[in-house]
Amino acid sequence: MNNDIKCPNCGHIFDVENVLAAKIEKELQSAYEHKLQQSLGKVEDDKKRLEEDLQKFEEKKKNQNEIFAQKIQQEKLKIETELQEQLRKSISADYENQLRLLKENNNDNEEKLKEARKKELSFLQKEQQLKNKEEELEITLQKKLHEERTVLTEQIRKQEFEKNEMKESSFQLRLQELQKQLEDQKKLAEEMRRKAEQGSMQLQGEVQELMLEKILKENFPFDAIEEVGKGVEGADCVQIVRNNAGKDCGKIIYESKRTKTWNNNWIDKLKADMRSKTADVAILVTETFPRGMDRFGEKDGVWVCTFSEVGSVSYIIRNGILKIYDIQRSEENKEDKMQMLYNYLTGVEFRGQVEAIAEGFLAMKNSITKERMQMEKLWKEREKQLEKVLLSTSGLYGSVKGIAGASVADIPLLDGGDNDREIGY
Repeated sequence: MNNDIKCPNCGHIFDVENVLAAKIEKELQSAYEHKLQQSLGKVEDDKKRLEEDLQKFEEKKKNQNEIFAQKIQQEKLKIETELQEQLRKSISADYENQLRLLKENNNDNEEKLKEARKKELSFLQKEQQLKNKEEELEITLQKKLHEERTVLTEQIRKQEFEKNEMKESSFQLRLQELQKQLEDQKKLAEEMRRKAEQGSMQLQGEVQELMLEKILKENFPFDAIEEVGKGVEGADCVQIVRNNAGKDCGKIIYESKRTKTWNNNWIDKLKADMRSKTADVAILVTETFPRGMDRFGEKDGVWVCTFSEVGSVSYIIRNGILKIYDIQRSEENKEDKMQMLYNYLTGVEFRGQVEAIAEGFLAMKNSITKERMQMEKLWKEREKQLEKVLLSTSGLYGSVKGIAGASVADIPLLDGGDNDREIGY
């Protein structure tokens, strides 16, 4: 269906349906906006009303809180007042009770103090009376004791005099008996001592042998100390000398004697034992030396020393055996060693070492020469500087002296003469 209409004035053609739709839409839009404005106004009114109600509620709440706080404060003050009143009454009652008790105790103490003073006074009076009686009794007792002591002393003096007379006679007899017994005991002791010395010679010798072995083991822990059994012919002990490598280097035999007299047969017997044991050295330890010896030494190929000297003598002889062993070992394969030494001295290794040593010496010599030249140069520079300083000082001194004359004191070092030669210019 055609709804177009032509305007009679301008001749414009437009659709009637669109015009009506636009008009209706505009009316509906206007109505909607009006309703929307009404709804927004209502919302604003409700919002204002709610805000007013909320403000009133807050004011009411604040007023109620203030009232409640005032009530709490009043209740608190009331409770504090009641507690203070109760506490004051309680303290007052306690104070009154304590004061009453103190007064009662004070009255009791005063009564007791009075009674105590009375008792103390009575006690002092009785004590003074007792002291007086004790002093009187002491004086009386001293008098009686003095009298009895005098009588008793006289009686004892008489009894002692009589006893001494009787004892003197019996003492003389007893003294003679004791002297006789003492002489008999001396003779018996002398006989027993002589027998004991004869009987203990073997025991003393065994003790000295044990001590000798102990000394050798302590001083030479790496050596072998062999003990010779009892009843076996030969020396008392044998020491096998060993070096640091544990090699047997030699042998020392020891014979111990503990008698008061010297016997020359000991030397021959020990030499025979040395040959039988294939020992290098024999040492005889004794208390007595042969004629012509007063200290350790060698006699007929055997070393003789005391027990106190055996440690030092053994140490010296042992060192000698070790040195002889080293010398003997060094002589072995001597030609082979000489050939090895010759080959080394004529070889490249020895030559290189000698050249390295020579090069080191030359380098040190060149370094020393260079340092000497540098020091010479430095010394010459300092010498010239000193000459300049001295000449400048002399010129200054001459100028001042020419102006001031005799007012300036003389300076020998700057006036020339012998001092210049001492300095070296």
